[in-house]
Amino acid sequence: MISVLVVDDQPMIRAGIRAILDAQPDLAVAGEAEDGRAGVRLGRSLRPDVVLMDVRMPELDGLAATRELLSGSPAPRVLMLTTFDVDDYVYEALRSGASGFLLKDSEPDELVRAVRVVANSEALLSPSVTRRLIENFVGAQPRKPSPALNALTDREREVLRHMATGMSNAEIAAALFIAEQTTKTHVSRILNKLGLRDRVHAVVFGYENGLVVPGRR
Repeated sequence: MISVLVVDDQPMIRAGIRAILDAQPDLAVAGEAEDGRAGVRLGRSLRPDVVLMDVRMPELDGLAATRELLSGSPAPRVLMLTTFDVDDYVYEALRSGASGFLLKDSEPDELVRAVRVVANSEALLSPSVTRRLIENFVGAQPRKPSPALNALTDREREVLRHMATGMSNAEIAAALFIAEQTTKTHVSRILNKLGLRDRVHAVVFGYENGLVVPGRR
């Protein structure tokens, strides 16, 4: 059973989300919070698997609340919800540690799938959000590569470079002529060595450290 905390300042939104998730056999809403401050408090006490976090809220906005929640241990997975398909919100959400981003006008089955994906330690972006947001925010400025890259083997750097272009494990395996299970092992080691939460943050890291040139796959 995947436990979920819903953090949104609109009661009707919270009620609608609860109805959708509680109708699923493997999902359960553990609690609701009406602002970011209450969301942090409940997140720490309830320890849900996934937090559905609105971006704009009183007391403490969703980005700040996400940073606070993820500073603790164990930290939940955070899926950001918003009515605004705005690139800077998306990028800041990812930089804050969120594992996904979904628009509030998404279909119910998209919401259900998103919660399951994020709970599975994977990462999700709204279909309307593409790699352009990372290219737009990161690509213009050359950056000094992180010393953390030195911990990676040559093969792991190759895998990370392919991850940063958005390739799946199967696509990476085919490109490097290795088994898909071997790719999964490399991905796991990369995330552990670099202290990254999931694949989305590997994409951000890859762009920020020059492993991928904006505009090229």
